[in-house]
Amino acid sequence: MKIDGPFKRRFRSRLLSWYEKHRRELPWRETDDPYQIWVSEIMLQQTQVSTVEPYYERFIDRFPTVVDLAEADLNDVMKLWEGLGYYGRARHLHKAAREILSRFAGKIPNNLQDLLSLPGIGRYTAGAILSIAFHESVPILDGNVIRLLARIFHVTECVDKPDTRKVLWNIAGELLPLKRIDDFNQGIMELGSIICKPKQPLCDVCSLETLCEAKRLSIQAQLPVRRPRKPIPHYHVTAGIIWRGENLLITLRPPRGLLGGLWEFPGGKQEEGEDLASCLHREIREELGIEIQVGDLFTSVKHAYTHFKITLHAFHCTYIEGEIQLIECDDYRWISPKEFEKYAFPAADRKIIEELGSDNRGRCED
Repeated sequence: MKIDGPFKRRFRSRLLSWYEKHRRELPWRETDDPYQIWVSEIMLQQTQVSTVEPYYERFIDRFPTVVDLAEADLNDVMKLWEGLGYYGRARHLHKAAREILSRFAGKIPNNLQDLLSLPGIGRYTAGAILSIAFHESVPILDGNVIRLLARIFHVTECVDKPDTRKVLWNIAGELLPLKRIDDFNQGIMELGSIICKPKQPLCDVCSLETLCEAKRLSIQAQLPVRRPRKPIPHYHVTAGIIWRGENLLITLRPPRGLLGGLWEFPGGKQEEGEDLASCLHREIREELGIEIQVGDLFTSVKHAYTHFKITLHAFHCTYIEGEIQLIECDDYRWISPKEFEKYAFPAADRKIIEELGSDNRGRCED
């Protein structure tokens, strides 16, 4: 798509003027440190600004440089990330920091090829780092920008398709000004976030209203076009609060997948035709190779992830016999309930921990 010069000038001028007046004061906008900008962009992926702010400030306070992050233990990183979700982001951030230390002497690369070679950094994140920290003329395309451009330029093809995404990247690149690349890219994300909202966009106060084809045609709510969402499945999952004396067992998930690198109460997904107690017995044998006595149901916790939902059924259990084998987990600990705060857990397990802390029913008896 070719955009004429007068349109581009109007777009840039209005966007930059709006951003000057309405930009939010955010901690990562007070710096051009590429490390801090990188951390903020990773945290902001699929996460609201209001949620990210306190996590960002704690993270930068604890790991002020890429070297500090690279030298940190992964469990410390995961613990600081606990509750922010999408934990693969934290694992990739830590792994990338170590690569930056070993490959680039602790300096964030200032070119696209090297940035894209790092774990967890795609074209959008690389573009944000290059344009905001290094003032390079590189476009960005996040969900907010996709929505804004699809409406302004009347893009009616599904934006999830590679060909449509390529068109949008080209549009974003064509719109770039010669100067103030950092303000422009932050401004277009900001406008998309707080004005060009997914539902009920605030067109009447949008500085780009008269440039927007979707507004002219009154089809803002119909754009962007996305693939239909599949039904969200629901699973029943068991977890064992396995006691040995005064201590209980926690296990470490392998560093992959949705919750990789987090500690948990061991257990797993219920199979068809299987009762919950039998499920827990089987999962403990398969994961750890030990025998347990399953006691009373302690609590059931519901939790929703992006693509599925679970009900996590936690049982008090007693260790019977067997030497723990790391069959489907990476590590284990026998800990006292006072030690929970040392470890990072998924949100559902954290709810169980909270109930354990306030529970008056006690554990099951041997």
